[in-house]
Amino acid sequence: MQVLQVQLAVQADPAEVGRARRWVRSRLLNHGVDPDAPMAETVVLVVSELVTNAVVHTGCPAVLRLCLPVAEDCDRAGAPGPLRVEVADASRTAPAPRHAGPDEDATNGRGLELVELLCERWGWYPDGSGKRVWCEIGSGAGPADPLAGVDWAALAQ
Repeated sequence: MQVLQVQLAVQADPAEVGRARRWVRSRLLNHGVDPDAPMAETVVLVVSELVTNAVVHTGCPAVLRLCLPVAEDCDRAGAPGPLRVEVADASRTAPAPRHAGPDEDATNGRGLELVELLCERWGWYPDGSGKRVWCEIGSGAGPADPLAGVDWAALAQ
């Protein structure tokens, strides 16, 4: 499958997360994806979570890469292959999904859970002196609110 790869260097500053979101929207639009489509919203949310993790937990710069499938190169179902998001950082510490618990006001601890819910696949591997966290999002990705149907009472037990 042919892909277009684009990347953005992200500084070790939480303000960079907003810049990464704007950059992703721009790249998607340039690739012919409606930036308001559910898939685009999903990609932006996933990028936000992965870049936040890289910047906050390492305190070092990171590199965000999008691997966009070329529309002419379709799978057997006639749809482009999945879009891949990668974030490389300087830490070799494995990403570990944390469970924020039943506190609906918690502001952190759900990032990798969101990635797991929104993506077809995700993972990580050592890369140089750090690691690369990656995920794949299909063209049929649902809306960016994966928690709308969650039974919070059941999770709290």
